[in-house]
Formats: sequence, C-alpha cells, structure tokens
Amino acid sequence: MLDRLATLVVKELLLALREPQSRALLIMPVVLQLLLFPFAASLEVKNARLAIRNADSGAAATELVERLAQTRAFPDIRLIYSESEMREVIDSQQALLGLEFPADFSRNVSAGRPASVLAIVDGRRSNSAQIAFGYASAVIADYATEQAAAAGRPVPSKVVVRNWFNANLEYRWFMLPVLVSIITTLGSLIVTALSIAREREQGTFDQLLVSPLTAGYIMVGKTIPAMIIALGQGTLVAAAAVFFYRVPFHGSVALLYLCMLCYGLSLAGIGLFISSLCETQQQAFLGVFTFMVPAVMLSGFVAPVENMPLVFRAISWCDPLTHFIVIVKGLFLKGYGFSLAWPNLWPLLVNTLVTMSLGYWMYRRRVA
Repeated sequence: MLDRLATLVVKELLLALREPQSRALLIMPVVLQLLLFPFAASLEVKNARLAIRNADSGAAATELVERLAQTRAFPDIRLIYSESEMREVIDSQQALLGLEFPADFSRNVSAGRPASVLAIVDGRRSNSAQIAFGYASAVIADYATEQAAAAGRPVPSKVVVRNWFNANLEYRWFMLPVLVSIITTLGSLIVTALSIAREREQGTFDQLLVSPLTAGYIMVGKTIPAMIIALGQGTLVAAAAVFFYRVPFHGSVALLYLCMLCYGLSLAGIGLFISSLCETQQQAFLGVFTFMVPAVMLSGFVAPVENMPLVFRAISWCDPLTHFIVIVKGLFLKGYGFSLAWPNLWPLLVNTLVTMSLGYWMYRRRVA
C-alpha cells in the first residue's frame, strides 16, 4: 500500500511541476513577491514632499526648515508664499504635509513663550500623512528641548522610545517573515485545490476511484505533494530573508518547520474541501482567491486584530494565518522557543484537525 501511495505522490508532483503553466503558478509568485514586497509594501515615509509657508524670517524658523530638509522623510521641501498656494498644493497632492510658521514664531521661541506651528495634513492619504506628521513633530520637539536646555529653562517632558526586537524599525524585518506565511499559504492551497478539480477536468477521476487506494490514502497522497511544495517555497523565502535581506533569525529552524508543517496541513484540508466542491481548475482557483483575501484581511497583517469587532475577532481566531504570522515573526525577531510558540501552535493543530476532517468528509461525500 505504501508503494501505491508513493506512486500517487510522485504522480501529483509531476502533474504540478510538468506543465509550464503550473510551474509558473508556483514559482513566479515567490520570485515576484521576494522582489516587490520588501521594497514596495512598506508603510515608511521616505522622499516625501513637504510644503512650508514660512511667514517668519527669524533664526528659529530657518533652522527648523533646514533640520526638516535633512531628514530622509522630507528631502524635497517646497516653499509656499500664500494660503491659496498652500491649499492648491495640498488639493493637487503635490505635497503630503504642509507646515505654516507664523510671523512671531522665532520671537516667541527667543522669549520662551509657546510657539505654535500649523500642520496641514492630507486626509486622503491619512496613514502616510500621519506618519509624516509624526516625523515632523519629532524634529520640532527635539528643537524645542534643545532651546529650553540652552536657555536654562525647564525642559519639556520627553518620551524616550526604545524599539525592542527591531531597534531601527526596519520594515523588511516585519514584511519578510509575513511573506513566509503568505507564500506557504499559496503553495498549500493551490496544489491541493487544483488536484481533484484537475482529475475531474482531465477525466481521470473515475480511474482514481477504482484504484486499490482508499479515500483516506488518496487524500494523503494529494496532501503530501502540497506539503513538499509549500515547505520548499517557505524555505526559499526564509533563506532569502536571512541571507539576502539580512533579516535576523533568532529561533529554532526545527520549530519553524514543525509550525510550517502544521500550518500547511490546516490549509491542505481547506484546499481539498475547495477542490471537492469544484468541477474545473478555474473554479478551484477562484475558490482559493475567495478564501485568500478574507484570510489575509482577518489575519492581523493589514490591521490589528484588536481593532476588529468581536465577531471578526472570533473569526480571526479560526484563521490559520493569524496564528502562523505570530509564530513566524516570533521565531525571526524574538527567538521563540516551543513554550512561547505553543499558545499559537495548538490553535493550528485544532485547525488542522477540523479542516482535514472537513476535507475528508467532503471528498467521501462527493465520491459516494
């Protein structure tokens, strides 16, 4: 029986890798996302244009403008000379953020009086604009602290920030571990979801049913190739993150593969369930896409799970991607051991049991 199972596994691997379209579907997303994600999918604000209307020709305002121009966020400073011009620049999205220094700004700073700066934020790009405003506020706050200390006045209270696990806030350190999760998701889902649908489309499903293999062995034979491909894709992304993008990995490699295996099995059950419902590979691919988008949205990758309504938080707990993202980021950046990974590993095991049982039940129901 094991020989027949091995034959089925080899057959599935050949079917998945033999056709150019299938190879492209499995390889191109990995390559493209490795090239695009670390550079394009970033919430950092760099090389943004800052519009400044400086009605004050004093030293304080001039120095602040120079300090802002020296930051990575605002290498492009556009000087504005009227309110109407400022409104036009923001309306036409020529600048992400606008600052207005009143005529008495430097005088108030020299006298130790409160000096205000008007910030105009483009609410259409709220996230980037708020980050840019945070950068500008930090520069202004540092300058105010220096001026108070030089004049012997009480220094305003200042929050000292220490970024644990990612001291320089490198966004690639956050994105690439998440990419391991997403690529593994694609590999597991696509291979399993297309397997049974491919058999039906090519007319070989009936031959599979009359083979000596039971339904359970057939499911195992279609799950193992998905695991091999998903683990291979995950290994490629993790290796590129560590050796090419220099993302630190502080955890256990064995634990990473154990968690990746549990995660892949939970997705394989979902893929087999989708495949059992579909008659064609096109339908199966659409089913994968239908599952993938909500899974990513509810995983905490796009927005924190804590910000979601209670119902969606409950659904998020059932999403395998939610737990695997936490595990992978913990292994890369925090050096998770088994005890730290377990709170998110056991939900993956529960998901694996549920999804594989569901996939097996649906498969048996369709072949009965």
